[in-house]
Amino acid sequence: MYDKIAPPTVGETITFENGLPIVPDNPIVPFIRGDGTGVDIWPASQRVLDAAIAKAYGGKRQISWFKVYAGDEACDLYGTYQYLPEDTLTAIRTYGIAIKGPLTTPVGGGIRSLNVALRQIFDLYACVRPCKYYPGTPSPHKSPEKLDVLVYRENTEDIYLGIEWKAGDPTALRLIELLNTDLIPGTPEHGKKQIRLDSGIGIKPISKTGSQRLVRRAIQNALRLPKEKQQVTLVHKGNIMKYTEGAFRDWGYEVATTEFRAECVTERESWILSNLDGNPDLSVEDNARKIDPGYDSLTPEKQAAICQEVEAVLAAIGESHGNGQWKEKVMVNDRIADSIFQQIQTRPDEYSILATMNLNGDYLSDAAAAIAGGLGMAPGANIGDNCAIFEATHGTAPKHAGLDRINPGSVILSGVMMLEYMGWQEAADLIKKGLGAAIVNQEVTYDLARLMDPPVDPPLKCSEFAEAIVAHFED
Repeated sequence: MYDKIAPPTVGETITFENGLPIVPDNPIVPFIRGDGTGVDIWPASQRVLDAAIAKAYGGKRQISWFKVYAGDEACDLYGTYQYLPEDTLTAIRTYGIAIKGPLTTPVGGGIRSLNVALRQIFDLYACVRPCKYYPGTPSPHKSPEKLDVLVYRENTEDIYLGIEWKAGDPTALRLIELLNTDLIPGTPEHGKKQIRLDSGIGIKPISKTGSQRLVRRAIQNALRLPKEKQQVTLVHKGNIMKYTEGAFRDWGYEVATTEFRAECVTERESWILSNLDGNPDLSVEDNARKIDPGYDSLTPEKQAAICQEVEAVLAAIGESHGNGQWKEKVMVNDRIADSIFQQIQTRPDEYSILATMNLNGDYLSDAAAAIAGGLGMAPGANIGDNCAIFEATHGTAPKHAGLDRINPGSVILSGVMMLEYMGWQEAADLIKKGLGAAIVNQEVTYDLARLMDPPVDPPLKCSEFAEAIVAHFED
């Protein structure tokens, strides 16, 4: 079954049912150490994970770790350009859940990005990035403690699908000619637009299937949160890209108002219901005026459309969601992407789960991570219906490799996400407690130590930070 590796002789396989893992008490979990500083941060992370599991369950649960290879380390074992060997893919496919350190982007090989390749191979369509502040962590933001968001990023579509041609490529020129001569002129809304002949061409596919399965997972997660955090915001640039990002928004609302009708209310629906809660005698027209302040300046056709919207909402959910019942539902709203970048800084406490497409999610998750203390403290998960991979979100930082100085927080917190996904919440909570206490006590690695006021000197080593976290399990 395997060429150069062998699985542990002890342990069981995680299986999946209806997109959720069924986890035995002694699962086998493949891990990829990672390139560069992976040599330091993986041992530290494994130490914390194993210690938390042992303390939480007293030996009744444990992970049998299975080392697999990717990146530069894989090339050392399997040969040049073997960045992602079949052994590794077989192991992840067999055991279902894996965790990895940072990987080098190949140069000269056939894979653009190992991280993107893994997501596409295993159809890990939901990239989940929690951005939460731990007290004491240096942050450039005045009130980082107000930020506590989950970014749900669609992982398999958008420009990250990687379908593109460089300027001057024969295929690019053929596409440009087809677009300029046949397709664009045949669409009145595009007018006389033309694509310059020296353009590179990329394709941005956004599908209903891909959009809705992501939003579905985001809403399912919202239902598990405390009531005050049950909100999903669809982030898009649909005011410009109407048939891709605008469609993402529309398809997201469709999921909320069909599959989760009993559990969800949209923001606009909440306005209609709230207006009627305040005045049960409010007419349809006056309700329409309240949800659209420019109502009286609209054409009769547009006024009629808004009135029809009000009537449809009241007919569909007036009884089930009215009289304040909507306040107990998951709120689904949407925001334009450039606006949300401002609002996570100016009004971060107004948001909980942000669901968006691939490129927006890449930008947004890193921006939110910066508020919470940087990528060194930012975990990540890539989740599909039959597999999940948890990962560091930062790079390999090869100049720091082997120096036992880098912050292992990203991989440790990715391990926390893995434990939570497995249903091992007690162990996950121990790690969050220990990590938070270590930071408050200024027991931190150099990246955090140098930003504290005053700077902490000397900082802890990577391995020492892991031991400090474990020591605080006893607090």
